[in-house]
Amino acid sequence: MPHSEPEATPAAGFGILEETARTWRPEDVRTTDVLDPAPTAALSAVLDLPEPAAADGDPLPPLWHWLHFLSWPRQTALGPDGHPRDGRFLPPLPQRRRMFAGGRLEVTAPLLLGRPAQQHSRVSQVRPKRGRSGDLLFVTVRSEYRQDGRLCLTEEQDLVYRSGGEAPVPAAPTLDPEAPPLAGAAPWQQEWRTDSTLLFRFSALTANAHRIHYDSPYATGVEGYPGLVVHGPLLVLALLELVCRPSPSRAPRPVRSVSYRLLKPVFCGERLLACGIPHHDGSSAGLHIASHREEAHARADVGFG
Repeated sequence: MPHSEPEATPAAGFGILEETARTWRPEDVRTTDVLDPAPTAALSAVLDLPEPAAADGDPLPPLWHWLHFLSWPRQTALGPDGHPRDGRFLPPLPQRRRMFAGGRLEVTAPLLLGRPAQQHSRVSQVRPKRGRSGDLLFVTVRSEYRQDGRLCLTEEQDLVYRSGGEAPVPAAPTLDPEAPPLAGAAPWQQEWRTDSTLLFRFSALTANAHRIHYDSPYATGVEGYPGLVVHGPLLVLALLELVCRPSPSRAPRPVRSVSYRLLKPVFCGERLLACGIPHHDGSSAGLHIASHREEAHARADVGFG
């Protein structure tokens, strides 16, 4: 989801994006986390699950490692939007704005809660692109996660940056909290809603201080949204609940791969529908989240083991 990081330097156009892609080489980052079970129990409560999704010694659900290896910058290191002014893998662009566009995960073996794990992250690709909405810099961050010396997860995240201050804000959509989502023919369906308390708790669990997720006057008055913005990662985790939790129509399956894209923002309070369509051979499925405004705010393809 987009956010702004105001800086004093004026914009320099597409040339600065090309120069950044050519010269910017941030150092790798290595982090260790003990994988305490407490954040998993907390997120399970936030998602209203009847019990923790995993306990000490159990496999961590796919992408729940987002609760770990967190960065907590000093308060004075945050910009007016709540996001860090500088930090690991933030390109040196004037008046930088960021969008979390999507990513991929390969699971060789799930991480086990309660055992130390190591994260090794690096920028694997940087490329400028001229888009219809302006000039953009695409950055891919690749991370490997190991436990007891074994490679468990390989993840890539696609981040898109804009240089030059505020992007054109499209007309705010009309929100109707009671309008039913666009229901297709997907055999797996699960209704879902958010509120400001859920967004605040998820922000805390993921060390995300961006104000569009919990500060309504800022989200509407400064960034021009019609309401609080639901976190992109939260949408992806909600989609994965379709395949990770048992239901009368399906049994949970071990996930070996996930590829996801974040397409259109979702706003707090909207009625949502998480949808899943298993592919013909049963080895994979396509997932998406719909509202009354959009057929798909986020899409994911999941491969089973």
